[in-house]
Amino acid sequence: MRHWTGRRRRGREREDRGARGEKKRAPHTLRNVAAKRAYIGLGANLGDRRAALDAALAALGARPDIEVVAISRVRETDPWGPVEQPRFLNAAAAVATTLSPRELLDALLAVERELGRTREGPRWGPRTIDLDLLLYGDAQIDEPGLTVPHPRLAERLFVLEPLLDLDPSLVVPGAGNVESLLARLQ
Repeated sequence: MRHWTGRRRRGREREDRGARGEKKRAPHTLRNVAAKRAYIGLGANLGDRRAALDAALAALGARPDIEVVAISRVRETDPWGPVEQPRFLNAAAAVATTLSPRELLDALLAVERELGRTREGPRWGPRTIDLDLLLYGDAQIDEPGLTVPHPRLAERLFVLEPLLDLDPSLVVPGAGNVESLLARLQ
């Protein structure tokens, strides 16, 4: 696991000094409020794939209601599904958020749109960026347009391996721990 090293970091004291030389504390952080831990899957297989992943993480981290806590290693993976397409770069991010699951999903979709993602074309086709809400705390949600845990999470190495990077003891509600799920696929 490595921590995201984007330009904006929150939750740490800064060494800024006021006019009188006293230390000033960083402004509002998510550590000061009740935040939920969520896990986001990231993927891209068109254009500058690494830049797309970095831009998505930066856009999420720039929001006051989402803190990017850590990201997994980035992996190059084969595409999943019936459509011929380039290989993906995939990763996962752990975030702390004050958003509800639906609000977080809406934020992910907004970042995709900002980065040029369109939902035209075949399902499981190539994409500039793909952000999936994989887990939201220990929630199990099945609503129109929102399923948590992600419905195919337990079937995909490119999702389970990055989650294992982030937290080897992570449990997928209703399915088991990530390590066991991964062992079934290997």
